Amino acid sequence: MLETKNIDDILVVRLKDSQRLNALIAEPVKVKLLEFFNKPNTKLIFDLQGITFIDSSGFGVFLSTMKAANNNYGQFKICNVNADVMELFKLLQLHHVFEIYDKLDPCLKSFNQ
Repeated sequence: MLETKNIDDILVVRLKDSQRLNALIAEPVKVKLLEFFNKPNTKLIFDLQGITFIDSSGFGVFLSTMKAANNNYGQFKICNVNADVMELFKLLQLHHVFEIYDKLDPCLKSFNQ
């Protein structure tokens, strides 16, 4: 479901084998992401490379994850957002809520600033 790698103590997470973050997979994805924030000061990037659709359940996953990060002194950022998905972020005014980066490298570097 999720593919993770650690780059300089920053956890980079991607969906595996799916181009959609929707109600069918939202709950297990949310559970896994929230587990990461059980540890204080976790730094996590959700890389949306290849994701072409997110429904309300998927956006709910992001909001729950952001809340867990904030409650446990962590940081949650998003990168590689497809243009159509970015339109949904903007339509929902969520581009003001999340730190969103075009590419992974600038997102990784933003943790050092």
